[in-house]
Amino acid sequence: MKIQKSWPKALLWALTALLAIGLTGCGATSGSPSGNKKANGSDKTVNIGYVNWAEAVAVSNLWKVILEEQGYKVKMTSLDAAPLFVGLSAGNLDIFMDSWLPTTHQIFWDKYKNKLDDYGVWYTDEAKIGLVVPEYVEISSIEELNAHKDRLSGRITGIDPGAGIMKATETAIDSYNLDFNLIQSSEAAMLAALDKAYRNQEWIAVTGWSPHWKFAKYDLKYLEDPKGSYGESEQIHTLANKEFTQAHPEVAAMLKKFELNDQQIGTLEGYINEGMKPEEAAQKWIAENRDLVDSWLK
Repeated sequence: MKIQKSWPKALLWALTALLAIGLTGCGATSGSPSGNKKANGSDKTVNIGYVNWAEAVAVSNLWKVILEEQGYKVKMTSLDAAPLFVGLSAGNLDIFMDSWLPTTHQIFWDKYKNKLDDYGVWYTDEAKIGLVVPEYVEISSIEELNAHKDRLSGRITGIDPGAGIMKATETAIDSYNLDFNLIQSSEAAMLAALDKAYRNQEWIAVTGWSPHWKFAKYDLKYLEDPKGSYGESEQIHTLANKEFTQAHPEVAAMLKKFELNDQQIGTLEGYINEGMKPEEAAQKWIAENRDLVDSWLK
């Protein structure tokens, strides 16, 4: 297995540890395990943590706008998955809208689930991760990658190193004995590389997941995974710190009613992809779907 890294592994772990320490050390006041959350729920501040993935940005900002309409003050914090789960379990973050289970975030759920509440699945269609190529790429399975190494420059373009899909891709490289480098970058960098290759009709393989607007913009396909390196289809859950649930059961009740299908999340993501700021996109989407939003609030 070959993994090309833009940072030394030791430095990445050190940065993650520093982030985790910073999260666990901030915000706790008055002896409350949930930081600034008062036991009677009178503090209407909600801290939403999110990973910088398209659907996470979209739904986190959607609920920022909704909760602010309901009189809450909402803070947003972007983190990689590992420090995010540390902060969520410690109570310095309250809500995470984009937990992929049972595969992508399973390692974090297993470690921190005793301190977290699962509000349920909000994405009603099939969530999936895997290796994605443009439709014009003339292969259909991960097993065929080595035979076309040169056309793909021996590279799989990935996202942030802490993401579950990256760990699954490392597993796939081992399982299929791929002579490929896994390039660690970010979602934005991966999408830029995909866009450039697609415009030039060049071959490219990237880490991909659904829901995501790229499947609407580009004609893409998942490579078959007969060895199951990426697991079965997944579900996207909303998680919260237990102390937050106790302090704000009314927010928990609203979020437990939250559901979107592929077309609904795709429309919201599309507004952002077309250049709208995430909050502006959320406001537009809410105005167009007021009845649905109101059904979550009752």
